Amino acid sequence: MKKSQIAAQLYTLRDFAKTAEDLDASLKKVKEIGYQAVQVSGIGPIDPEAVREMCQRYGLTICATHVSYDRLLNDIDAVIKEHQAWNCRYVGIGSMPSEFRSGLTGYQDMARTLSGIGAKLSEAGLELIYHNHKFEFEKFEGKPGLGWLLDSTDAAHVGFELDTYWVQAGGADPVKWVRKVEGRMKVVHLKDMAIVNDKQVFAEIGEGNMDWPAVIEACRETGVEWYVVEQDTCPGDPFESLAISYRALSNWAN
Repeated sequence: MKKSQIAAQLYTLRDFAKTAEDLDASLKKVKEIGYQAVQVSGIGPIDPEAVREMCQRYGLTICATHVSYDRLLNDIDAVIKEHQAWNCRYVGIGSMPSEFRSGLTGYQDMARTLSGIGAKLSEAGLELIYHNHKFEFEKFEGKPGLGWLLDSTDAAHVGFELDTYWVQAGGADPVKWVRKVEGRMKVVHLKDMAIVNDKQVFAEIGEGNMDWPAVIEACRETGVEWYVVEQDTCPGDPFESLAISYRALSNWAN
């Protein structure tokens, strides 16, 4: 992992990215922290061209996104156009719609749908990546839902964006899952887990209990390209949380 591969997930800053003016100020702060890339997710209704211009102004690569399931189904041509303009290969779906979560049949239906969307994106030189939460670790016929998605989606058209916190929250081992999706994960979500008052909470990298040297090594060995810092909720200033995580990850950078 190089410092240039560490990115900030803008969902972390969603309350500071609702308008173009706010986003501009936030991107400036992200660059000042040291980040050289961002994942576009959770921002307000801002013109894609304006987003491109802001990121160019601050020298920030748009490494990946999260796009709504509805847009992937019904507005895919515009999604493709945006990503090509941003020079962004990785099109993320942030979560599985609730209607697919009811059982094994739902996961199989989701796999077919993802494979179809992914094929369209592949034709345009893009790649669909699926981001997990903890519910995907519920087991069906002895295998977790995420395992069914891994085995049932078309490997040529569907990749994964494992979230280390949610893997651990689901009772699984992030290191083992990084290795399990080898060859199908170029973008990973990094967030730490701490225990506070006997509850699992989101934490900055290095402030929780995850084995980061092992996680980073597994990502290196399996060909991850982008190491994206995300923190769903922060104890204070989210910019400071991003800074703490960046400094910690920099210690493991080449």
